[in-house]
Amino acid sequence: MWCPLKTDLEYISLPPQECLSHLIESIWMVRNHSEDSVESIILPDGKIDLFLFLDETGYFEIFTGGICNEPIIKHPFPKSVMFAISFYPTAAEYIFKRSFSDSLNKKIILPPGFMGFYKEDMQDFKGFYRKVCDTIQGILTEPIDNRKIRLFDLINRSKGETKVEAVASEIGWSSREINRYFRKWFGIPLKTYIDIIKFCNSLKQVKSGHFYPELNYADQSHFIRVVKKFSGTKPSVLSKNNNDRFIQLTTLSDD
Repeated sequence: MWCPLKTDLEYISLPPQECLSHLIESIWMVRNHSEDSVESIILPDGKIDLFLFLDETGYFEIFTGGICNEPIIKHPFPKSVMFAISFYPTAAEYIFKRSFSDSLNKKIILPPGFMGFYKEDMQDFKGFYRKVCDTIQGILTEPIDNRKIRLFDLINRSKGETKVEAVASEIGWSSREINRYFRKWFGIPLKTYIDIIKFCNSLKQVKSGHFYPELNYADQSHFIRVVKKFSGTKPSVLSKNNNDRFIQLTTLSDD
């Protein structure tokens, strides 16, 4: 999807090849044409992202981070471009082959050449997309546990409108074992992850100015508390998105 935003941000997002759809949610690019130095905020979305960043001075950086359970302030990035891969959490075990439990809400700087990605890969987004698909297929050397595929698929399809017990029952994996898996690899319990997914699925209604919950929150007060927990602000402030501060709201499709 190419998104001609009414801002200084240019955004492109593409789904992965079908064979990688259980690992990757999207491969995307955001280019900032503005010279303004305005801080931005990354909202929790339940993904593990790998970023390639390049600014107009030629400064290049590769970094990643685990699942966030709070808003992350991102330093200004005027006149720059960022390529990214948004992974589903299964990538921690099967692609990164490391736990993110000790890096909750933290940025992890990686060396140039990580997974074979370099500054030169940022010259062409289509070429980057092809390289991502080829690279991840090469790294994936063992089949993903079907219970984990079903777990994340169930939560995402339900838009977070499910309970820990229901998930455990549906996939035949005890809630205790699931929580052990989540704490080992991501540093959060399953319930927090479900809450994050439900919050993400509420962003479109917040962006449109509807502040009464459309998903199964207990009431409006509960909805406001959850939005404030994960965004750091009230829905009414979040929806205004002054200076495109919340990148995910800026790039969120109105469809």
